[in-house]
Amino acid sequence: MAEVTKKNLKEILEQAYDQFADAIFRYCYFHTSSREKALDITQDTFVKTSEYLSSGRKIDNLRPFLYRVARNLVIDERRKKKSYSLDRMKEDGFELWSGESEITARENVFEARMALETIEQLGDKYKEVIILRFAEDMSVKDIARVLGKSENAVSVRIHRAVEKLKKILDQNE
Repeated sequence: MAEVTKKNLKEILEQAYDQFADAIFRYCYFHTSSREKALDITQDTFVKTSEYLSSGRKIDNLRPFLYRVARNLVIDERRKKKSYSLDRMKEDGFELWSGESEITARENVFEARMALETIEQLGDKYKEVIILRFAEDMSVKDIARVLGKSENAVSVRIHRAVEKLKKILDQNE
């Protein structure tokens, strides 16, 4: 990332917001199931990043840094209250699918509910890597930065999570 000065800080943050805000929001929403909380956490993520950069500290790769900040804020929120619900997401006005027939949309909701219930059985450390890798399409390197782990540890965790998912799915058949 380029040298941050007071002059270009606003521009850097605006570009980062334009590029990553929607993805950070989705990530937060998936974890909180609340549109308002996800919006607040997304906003707080960029505020904390601004404060970090304003203090003269450097960020090598902005995307994983933003996810790490968002992750920490989600963890703080989760300590307050934990809930996952597609029904709640729908009530809050979050549209998972648009432009599809009602039957297809209902099938997708059912499949998504089943996927969430299955992922929920993994436990937090495995659920986190599955979400980052497959829902957010992050590289192993970026996930390692977000989690503060080595790439090898992340790869192993992803592999174990996928194996656990397979076992859960096999048991449910």
